[in-house]
Amino acid sequence: MKIAVIGAFGKSGQAIIHEAKQRGHTVLAIAHRDHPDITLGADRLLIKDLFDLTKADLADVDAVIDAVSAWTPATFAVHTTGISHLASLLAGTATRYLKVGGAGTLYINAEHTQMLKDRADYPADWLPLADVLVASLNRLRSYSNLAWTYVTPAFNYDATGAATGHYHVDGEDYLATDDADSYISYADYATGMIDLLESGRYVRQRITLVGGER
Repeated sequence: MKIAVIGAFGKSGQAIIHEAKQRGHTVLAIAHRDHPDITLGADRLLIKDLFDLTKADLADVDAVIDAVSAWTPATFAVHTTGISHLASLLAGTATRYLKVGGAGTLYINAEHTQMLKDRADYPADWLPLADVLVASLNRLRSYSNLAWTYVTPAFNYDATGAATGHYHVDGEDYLATDDADSYISYADYATGMIDLLESGRYVRQRITLVGGER
């Protein structure tokens, strides 16, 4: 399988590329600027802004994994307008589109009217990003001709955690009774991401990857 990973030099992107290559997939790494000090191990590196990508750039890939990170209001558009741009390139094709999401978008009530980000103790400095990720998820839900999957990591998403090979798939609800129990390492998240891509499951669904066996 040929997989394009956008946001290749981010921590999620690096972990996903490593996992994909471990399994023998061909990887096109895409980033808006190069980081010569980081060795990705991808088959090809394309330095190009997300908004400048064309259909030709993605014409021969089986899947696009969007691992772009944007932490400031000036760059938040990659999570919303960026999705619209990628949808214009991929809609109506068989190419899978998988978006690395955020736990703040998970529902905390049965009616699905409140999200984790609405909880009183949710970190205030995380709210702007959580709000834009809600907007990006809503935008994805509007595309019925795009084979998308929104893949939310657990609340505690650990860049330095071990690769255990154990994780489970939850839905859209935040099920942890203690935040400490909602945990996954980047390595195990990457394992889950490539597993679900290889399985072909969860098209036009939002899921959550949580460390450990259910």
